[in-house]
Amino acid sequence: MQIVRRMESASSNLYKEKAIRGFCHLYSGQEAICVGIKAALRPQDSVITAYRDHGWAYVMGCSVVGIMAELTGRAQGVARGKGGSMHMYTKNFYGGNGIVGAQVPVGAGVALANKYLENGGINVALYGDGAANQGQLFEAYNMAKLMNLPSVFICENNGYGMGTSIDRAAASTNYYTRGNYVPGIWIDGMDVLSVREAIKYCVDYCTSGKGPLVLEVATYRYHGHSMSDPGTSYRTRDEIQEVRQTRDPIMLFKEHIVGADLVTADELKKIDSEVRKEVDEAVKIAKSDKEIAVQELAADVYSNPLESSIRGTTPFDPYTHQRLSKITNLH
Repeated sequence: MQIVRRMESASSNLYKEKAIRGFCHLYSGQEAICVGIKAALRPQDSVITAYRDHGWAYVMGCSVVGIMAELTGRAQGVARGKGGSMHMYTKNFYGGNGIVGAQVPVGAGVALANKYLENGGINVALYGDGAANQGQLFEAYNMAKLMNLPSVFICENNGYGMGTSIDRAAASTNYYTRGNYVPGIWIDGMDVLSVREAIKYCVDYCTSGKGPLVLEVATYRYHGHSMSDPGTSYRTRDEIQEVRQTRDPIMLFKEHIVGADLVTADELKKIDSEVRKEVDEAVKIAKSDKEIAVQELAADVYSNPLESSIRGTTPFDPYTHQRLSKITNLH
């Protein structure tokens, strides 16, 4: 969780320096979700999420350097700098998706592939409370239940869809009940252990042939919806500060493990120092690494290209398809 928190703080600073351009959505405050879920997943399980994906990319296997360099559009980025903040991928991690709610039916499709291939894996598809009213979510629930797919649909309820509070956006804010014919569970998303135990249950449930589940994970984001949103026009600074002081997931976990004599304060300080050093070094690389050549823009577009020519900005300046990276998640 400390790595994710530190990465997001560094991302905020890089964005303000204009080293990161375009969209950038930070995960600070929600770290217990990705860490807790990953702790319960097995090698054959997969994840797909929305655009707030930096922490997810890290816990699923991307390096800090790969993530920070991707954010700045550099060659050492996980997608060679071509994906940016919202589009990061690695084994069993299907991204980062920029269209609100669109990842959920894709996640159901990944679960269908798991069932078809009989690999025993489940798929975890995450979306925000702002996406919870999308019609395509309910279509995905229906298809998943019809075929009893090993799908776990998770609403990360951070209280606000962009700048709109859940009470102003949803007739029912009990998102875990939205599945109707699909069982639902509410989870404290600020407690990493609660998240882990809930996902362990989901793995057992979905792999026993009972079909999908809908989860609501109650959490909070410290930053605005994106870096273009100061996050204080629709909520007070006091509200944010109260959550930081009373419900912060890192603080709560520290209290648990120190209180149980599992770790000392000095050991935690050492971890903090190592995390700071790792992220700082990654930031230096992300700022100094080279950008890819223009000719590489069309590389790795297709897994099996039928034509080698790819149209450029006009029909008169085409690119030639190249295979430079190893294909990830090819079934």
